[in-house]
Amino acid sequence: MKTSVTLPQSREKPTAGSRKRKRLEAGMGYLFTGPMLLGVLVFTLIPMIFSFVLSFTKWSFVTGFDKIRFNGFDNFRQLMQDEVFLKSLGNNFIMLLAVPAGMGIALILAVIITSHVYAPGAFKVIYFMPQISSVVAVAVVWQVLFHPSYGPVNGFLSALGVDHPPKWLADPTYALPSVMLLMIWIDLGVSLIIYIAGIKNIPADLYEAATIDGASKLAQFRSITFPLLTPTTFFLLVTGIIGNFKSFALVKVLTDGGPAHSTSVVVYDMYQTAFVDLQTGYASSMVMILFVIVLAITGLQWLGQRYWVNY
Repeated sequence: MKTSVTLPQSREKPTAGSRKRKRLEAGMGYLFTGPMLLGVLVFTLIPMIFSFVLSFTKWSFVTGFDKIRFNGFDNFRQLMQDEVFLKSLGNNFIMLLAVPAGMGIALILAVIITSHVYAPGAFKVIYFMPQISSVVAVAVVWQVLFHPSYGPVNGFLSALGVDHPPKWLADPTYALPSVMLLMIWIDLGVSLIIYIAGIKNIPADLYEAATIDGASKLAQFRSITFPLLTPTTFFLLVTGIIGNFKSFALVKVLTDGGPAHSTSVVVYDMYQTAFVDLQTGYASSMVMILFVIVLAITGLQWLGQRYWVNY
């Protein structure tokens, strides 16, 4: 014999007070999110759409909107034959090597600072200082350090007996590695802080059990620390690569894209084309290519993370 039980249902009708409270909560939500949404709409979405349209035009922003002339895919065809743009794009891909290099250094330092250093907070502040310093000030200091004749770096090499030390930022061969070295130094603090936070979230029980089983420190790092830090590594890799493609201020101040375009990157080339050469449509086509590349790389990273990231 089957019996059915009817659960009591709340048939309480919303009162005027509850409706007023919900409207107030919704209004507060719009009030707090409205400025941000408005900023994203005005300063991000609309410029992106406008830039996409301009990438198919031949136009300069100083001539007015009535001078816009659509030229189809001519800008993109011209970019494929633009040696400066291709050089800048190649430099961007070479500079991506700075991301895993900086992450590797930060991971090693994070492990050492977390477990083997007295007063680790002081080291966090020291390594984070370049991140909160002005990029212009940092670039000027490194210009002095790398000066071919009077810089302390070459002075040290000369003291060691190096007869012809590199000219660093003045040499097309060494300029880009010098910029990458500075980028690693500036971004090291952020990666270090995030890695330390990730290490502190790993349960200590795992290390205790591994120690009882006789696992060495290297084995613990290989089997516990590194696998459990893969979500942190994935986050730093994605944000680092996107940030690397956005490099501009450091290149502008440190080398101005030279010598011989050896340190030019796409964003710097875009700035020169849009605001110095006044070719807004052509510069917009550079933006679109950079957007597609960053989107493709990020998408590949997102698809590939399932094979090596442990959540």
